[in-house]
Amino acid sequence: MAVLFTVLIPPLMLGVVLALGRYEELLLPAPEPAPGGPEAALAVPDARKQPGPRAPGPGEELSPAA
Repeated sequence: MAVLFTVLIPPLMLGVVLALGRYEELLLPAPEPAPGGPEAALAVPDARKQPGPRAPGPGEELSPAA
């Protein structure tokens, strides 16, 4: 009998914890993102739109800065 409880209690408790988490998600409203919040700070400009350094073509020499 003690072995039965030892085997059944952990999965039952896991089920209770998961059910409480789902219940909490249903009860509490989702937070609304603030305008200009972390999403705006993480916005990275598109690198394809910016002209980069041009590689020298055939017959051209490298500049002294390179």
